[in-house]
Amino acid sequence: MMQRRLILAINPGGTSTKAGLYDSDDLIFEENVHHNPSELEPFSSTFDQMDFRRDIVMEILTEKGYKLEDLSAVVGRGGTFKPLASGTYRVNKKLLDDIKEGSTLQADHPSNLGALIAWGIAEKAGIPAYFVDPVCVDEMIDEARLSGHPILPRVSLSHALNIRMVAYKAAEILGKPMNQLNMVVMHLGSGISVNALRKGKMIDTNNANDDGPFSSTRTGGLPMTGLMKLCLSGKYNAGELKKMLLKKGGVFAYLQEEHVGKVRERAKAGDKKADLVLRAMVYQMAKEAGGMAAALCGDVDAVVITGGIAYNPWITDLLEEHLSYLGKMLVFPGEAELEALTRGVLRVMEKIEEEREYK
Repeated sequence: MMQRRLILAINPGGTSTKAGLYDSDDLIFEENVHHNPSELEPFSSTFDQMDFRRDIVMEILTEKGYKLEDLSAVVGRGGTFKPLASGTYRVNKKLLDDIKEGSTLQADHPSNLGALIAWGIAEKAGIPAYFVDPVCVDEMIDEARLSGHPILPRVSLSHALNIRMVAYKAAEILGKPMNQLNMVVMHLGSGISVNALRKGKMIDTNNANDDGPFSSTRTGGLPMTGLMKLCLSGKYNAGELKKMLLKKGGVFAYLQEEHVGKVRERAKAGDKKADLVLRAMVYQMAKEAGGMAAALCGDVDAVVITGGIAYNPWITDLLEEHLSYLGKMLVFPGEAELEALTRGVLRVMEKIEEEREYK
């Protein structure tokens, strides 16, 4: 009988903590604990939430009837660390110290807690802790880093975890190893990441907080001189501007509604503005994808679409109208971060790829 390999996967998000237990790649259970703002309000920083979220994961494990000694490995979502190559990393003291010290973090985000929580649980069990394809995966070619001014370089922050997982799935369908394929991969969620993957490397991506298409709540790229005037107008402070650009922008700014499915229902009912906003969002997605295809010199084996918005066939059908000239399109709706984390650990366990060391 094959020995069980129980892998506990953890994904701390802005308003939730997700945990799942896998036996190899078979899901045993998955839990998503939502946090009311009042629960998180007492914590002065994201880092301070670590014990609170770790205890939640341990409670889930206990309630499901499992003990620490049952586990083979623990994996947490990787955060906005310093730029790293893609792959599966063993959590080590250097990473823990860098997270706690904070100087290498590129943003304050709950994903930064994933490796810490995984380490805290794994250390007690005497098993390895990992993180996989963090938000900060940076494999950009040199040409992609220049923005137009040396003091404002382009930064690689993206939905790398889900993007690389669906790239692996696409490669299985296409019947070739991922490192032999070129793909444009689009993650369509509350933030939109569009990536150019050349032979498995993410050679270019938009940063969903800075540029690219607008999404349900983020503005994406904006007219630069207009934004400059807005910032200098004195009407808004930094916090208000940040909220306007990242939480209340995009579809919400136009329609006071961020749920794309609800906006689509409004459009179907005859709301012409809702219809225009959705078409404009898809138009911008397609333009970004076309740009990434150009980064691949037009040599594209497939356009791969993932993320929550990909559940809407009207959007994916319209994207196909824009992008069919690039060839095959594959759609993997949703965000399966727990599965992606587990698959990363399994690739190391099964010697498909080498474990990476954080330095």
